[in-house]
Amino acid sequence: MDVRTETYQWVKSYIASLPRDQGTFLNEAEIAKEAGASRTPVREAFMRLQSEGLLERIPHRGAYVPPLPDSEIRAVMQARSMIETWAVDTLLTGAKPVPLDELDELLERQVGLWSAPVQFIELDREFHSRIVAAAGNAVIDQFYGELRDRQLRMGVYAVSSTEDRAARVVEEHRQIVDQLRTGDATGARAATDDHLQNTLEAMLG
Repeated sequence: MDVRTETYQWVKSYIASLPRDQGTFLNEAEIAKEAGASRTPVREAFMRLQSEGLLERIPHRGAYVPPLPDSEIRAVMQARSMIETWAVDTLLTGAKPVPLDELDELLERQVGLWSAPVQFIELDREFHSRIVAAAGNAVIDQFYGELRDRQLRMGVYAVSSTEDRAARVVEEHRQIVDQLRTGDATGARAATDDHLQNTLEAMLG
């Protein structure tokens, strides 16, 4: 992994660990020292993370990570619900191929990451993104990717909210896959809705 990527991952993980209800200023020089990097890759990381909606750059000073109000969390989760229930419905009623092997593999990888919330949430994103992508609408797929970029801190907060939330997420994912495997569109929508509602409650908790 090159220094740019390593620094980007470090800053991203740091942001994900911040309290969701507080705004935080990131000093470029201090972050560079903490990350063990020069200021150039830190500046590049800030630019990349700004494009992902995780911070707001302050030229020549650093960046600001805004708080995540309940209203934004509810809005993001409502949008996710609309897209993800559409996706499972489209997959099953439109007779599109469901990437079951890929989803099973992602579940197995998640099991080993219960104590690594950032990596766990990145796999969570990949799990749901595979389902949305398989539904075959490129415009929705792109919008969904941008939506999930904004949700990293929310997701990390949610899986860290209780000791068993990560394990429950994996079980809820299994229920979604089971319904997709049986071809039950109604069951798949219900399992997706239940999972997203539980996630919302964990985020707001």
